[in-house]
Amino acid sequence: MLGPHRLELGEGPGYDPVTDLAWWFDIPAKRLFMRLIAAGETVVHDLPLAASAMAVTAQGRQLLLAEDGLYFRNPASGALDLHVALEADNPTLRSNDARVHPSGAFWISTMGWQAEEGAGSIYRYFRGKVEKLWDGITIPNAICFAPDGRTAYFTDTPTRRIQSVETDPTNGRVLAAPQDFITGLHWPDGAVTDAAGNLWVAMFGTGQVLGFAPDGRAIGEFQLPAANLTCPAFVGRDARQMLVTSAFHDMDHAARKQAPDAGATFILPLDFAGRFDPPVDIGR
Repeated sequence: MLGPHRLELGEGPGYDPVTDLAWWFDIPAKRLFMRLIAAGETVVHDLPLAASAMAVTAQGRQLLLAEDGLYFRNPASGALDLHVALEADNPTLRSNDARVHPSGAFWISTMGWQAEEGAGSIYRYFRGKVEKLWDGITIPNAICFAPDGRTAYFTDTPTRRIQSVETDPTNGRVLAAPQDFITGLHWPDGAVTDAAGNLWVAMFGTGQVLGFAPDGRAIGEFQLPAANLTCPAFVGRDARQMLVTSAFHDMDHAARKQAPDAGATFILPLDFAGRFDPPVDIGR
């Protein structure tokens, strides 16, 4: 585990191999956690608004996904500068899952603060422009991509299925209708693909990170001492560690006392190679 912090709703882990910096969020607490993996110290930053994901640009800038849009974040001061507004006129929504396509397109998502049915959407940001891909989603999660950029994965968690869709490897555009990839899961949350294109999915409620081959075969699992796992990411310059966030969301005092690791952030050694998100393409 990475320190004593416990997250009400951990989300959005990511990593920049250039700087060795890993990050993750506690959405309702409006906190951003950062850790230099080799140095081993976690720094907590308070945010002025709820955020759930971050990417870096080719220029080394930080692009933060928050409840009302995408912001550039100044690493030195923490100041936020709005880049693109996203449903800013609807305070019942917040941001959720996100990941960068191999082309540099940033797939991002929104959902209701109370997980209102069908309130959420998935968007594609590329070179300064945002397009809506799907709406009517309750809890968008598991956004990730095959290493060659030809397939995207995502879920609406309550459907208990992960879908796949063909994408243009040069810009992350959707080329076909989504198809069921894996069905009958418990509550699939965040996901990531490794160097071989295998899908690793955090399961909310079972404490598992499940692995699936590109053809959908189950290939392995990790079991962690927190039931509500939320999202994995590969970290370390050799991509042979997995950082996994979790949550104590909706657990009362008695339940938390029985599960002291609920909301912890975990880091696991791996015997296979992961992969990193590329820089997001902001077009300038």
